[in-house]
Amino acid sequence: MILDTLGNAAKYVGLKEGLSEAFGFLDQPGLEELPDGKYEITGDRVYAIIAHVDGRQVDDGEMEGHRKYLDIQYVISGEESMGWKPREGLVSSVEYDPEKDFEFFEGEPDSIIRVPPGSFTIFLPTDAHLPLIGNGPIHKVVVKVAVT
Repeated sequence: MILDTLGNAAKYVGLKEGLSEAFGFLDQPGLEELPDGKYEITGDRVYAIIAHVDGRQVDDGEMEGHRKYLDIQYVISGEESMGWKPREGLVSSVEYDPEKDFEFFEGEPDSIIRVPPGSFTIFLPTDAHLPLIGNGPIHKVVVKVAVT
């Protein structure tokens, strides 16, 4: 897991093909004005989902993970924290769905990290995460970057 601000995004573009395009999308003028929905950046290799969502308590969510994509979760506004735990050894509570690239896990996060507006996290397939921890509305973008 990585936590940083968008101003430092250029430091990470060499980690994986597609990160440059992903951060370019996040750094575009007027991002906060785009309507909720899915945005193709480079087809199904890199795409973004913009959403306005209400925060929740830790106990109201389940840890999730992905195998085909890494997540860049960028907070535009609101107060969001995200939970993290290594995926290794976790027990699935909902079996992996290869079509949706989604799996849920039993247990609680090892760490909960505040992600202030203007900041992003990168969750790799080796990470389980619990987003949307908070009170009130959260405006965010999740960019999916293919790793396979």
